[in-house]
Formats: sequence, C-alpha cells, structure tokens
Amino acid sequence: MEKRSVFKDIVKFVIFIGIAVLIVWLFWRQLSPEEISQMSDSFRNANYWWLLPALGFGVLSHILRAWRWRMLLYPLGYKPKMWNMIFSVSIAYFANLAIPRIGEVARCGILAKYEKIPLAKSLGTVITERAIDMITFFLLFVINLFVQRELAMTCLRDIISNGESPNPTKWIVIISVFVALLAAVILWMRYVRKHHINNKLVNKVVDTIKGFADGIKSMVYVKSPFMLILSSLLIWVCYMYMSKMMFYCLPGTARLGYDAAISGLAFCTIGTILLPGGIGLYPVLASAIYSLYGVESGVGFALGWMIWANQTVIVIIAGIISLIILPIYNKTDHDSSITATENTDSQAI
Repeated sequence: MEKRSVFKDIVKFVIFIGIAVLIVWLFWRQLSPEEISQMSDSFRNANYWWLLPALGFGVLSHILRAWRWRMLLYPLGYKPKMWNMIFSVSIAYFANLAIPRIGEVARCGILAKYEKIPLAKSLGTVITERAIDMITFFLLFVINLFVQRELAMTCLRDIISNGESPNPTKWIVIISVFVALLAAVILWMRYVRKHHINNKLVNKVVDTIKGFADGIKSMVYVKSPFMLILSSLLIWVCYMYMSKMMFYCLPGTARLGYDAAISGLAFCTIGTILLPGGIGLYPVLASAIYSLYGVESGVGFALGWMIWANQTVIVIIAGIISLIILPIYNKTDHDSSITATENTDSQAI
C-alpha cells in the first residue's frame, strides 16, 4: 500500500513538472527575439542586492505563520516551543516542493514527535489555518478587483470581447451556464449522499467541506482573535513586500507601486495553488499581470522568474537548516531538562 502511495506521488510530481515545462514552452514560443533580449538583459543587469530584504520578508512570513499556528494550538491545551513551530513550518514548505500537501502531515508529525501533540489534533488546526488563508486570499482578491476595477474591467473586456464593447447576451449565457453546472453538481452530490452510493470523489469533496467548516468554527475558541487576524494579515503583507522589494532589482519595474504588487500577489498566488510552488505558471502569470502596468513582456517574465526563484530559495534554505537543527535543538533541550531534574533530585537528597 505504501509503495503504491509513493508511486502515485512520484507520478503526480512528474505530471506537475511536465505541465510546468509545457506552460513555459508555450509562453516562450510567443516571445519575439526582442522580448527574449529584454529578458536576458534583465537577468544580466539586475541589482540582486534587493534579494536580501525580500528574503528577510520571506523568513518573517514563516515566523508569523508559526506564531499563528501556535495560537491555534493553545485552546487544545498545548504550548509548543516557538522554535519547534518555526522548524516544522519551514520543513513543511520544503516537503511541499516535492509532493504537494505532504508538508502538512510532516509538520504535524514533527509536533507529535517532539511536543507530544496527537497528530489528529494538530491536523485539525492545520485545517483551520487553511480556512483562514482561503478567506484572507479571497478578501485580498476581491478588494484588489474593487480598488482597481477600471483596470480589471479593461482587461476583462479585452479578453472576452477582443476589444469590442461587452455583449450583455454573452454575459447572461456565461453566468447561466455556470449556475446550471453548479446546480447540477450540487444535485448530483445530494443524490449520491441520499442514496448512500459509495462515490470516493463525492465523499472526498463533502469531507473537505465539512473539515473547512469545522476549521472555521474552531477559530472562536482562540484566546485572542484580534492577534489571530493580525498575524494572518501580516503574513500576506510580507508576501506583498517580497514582491515590492523585487521590483527594485530591475530598472524596468522599479517604478511599480503597491497596486502592481498587490495585483501580482493576488493573481500569481493562483499559480501556486494550481501547481506546486507555482513552478512554470508563476512567471507566466507575472508577465501577464505586470504588462497591464506598462512592463514589457520579456522584463515581466524575468521578474516573475526572479520572484519565484527567491521564494523557492527561501523554502529550500529554511527547510534544510530546519532539518539539521531540529533534532539538535530538541536533544539539547532534552539534555538540559534531564540535568535540571538530576540537580533537583540531588538537592532533595
């Protein structure tokens, strides 16, 4: 069973890499020699010193995520060490680069080993974290579209109507088809559940929705909801500043403001959701988004690769360091506890 699971994970990884390569190849085919030259010049003339503050914001986002997760564990009666939380989060990101979502189990396993927190309980808090992240991302996406609605409508008009005035009939047809499909899926799921038909897909979707709802409910037990919300917002602020710092690497993007940084974050995050780490898809989306702000396609593509590489380097370095230090830190802490206990016993005698 385990061999079959490992094989499936390897197959998934190969498929994801294949999709990433295909996306990059299709995009590359559309680049003109001038745009390829722009991309090469961007890499050659970049000011890579701006990678350092971007790396700093990336590390800070890991610390904030660990702090937030720790807050979610408090209501369960556990107070794990902050360093163990940081190490486990860093290792989780590192593991997710290879096999999507395996990192969530890995970090809970680390807490089970070193903090004696049952795996099932910590996994429940991870579901809560995912719920918070999805809500925050959704709000960010909606606010971004609302604040930059003129730019969004212009882009949407170009995509749907090819530069022509939007056709109301077309909108009605699109919305009607979407609603009809959604209704059909819901009715089918209800029919399967009602008649107790064993359908793995439906059961998985229903279980996911239930877990999502349970995760949201568990937020009410957090001791300080304000700090939970603040930490969640600060995580995304760090992500935004990571991109903002990277803008200064290239002369062609140094002028971009917070509006471009927020738009890039909102849309490029979709790439990281669809593919592990957003490999291949992230720079393509970045090129498309930043082109709306007057950035040449080749320059935007180079910037997208630089932002993606910066994020990936943070994950790899933090993950490897955490894997090395985690057992050493806990062994030292364990030895200190034993020494303190022995001293107490000797004083008692």
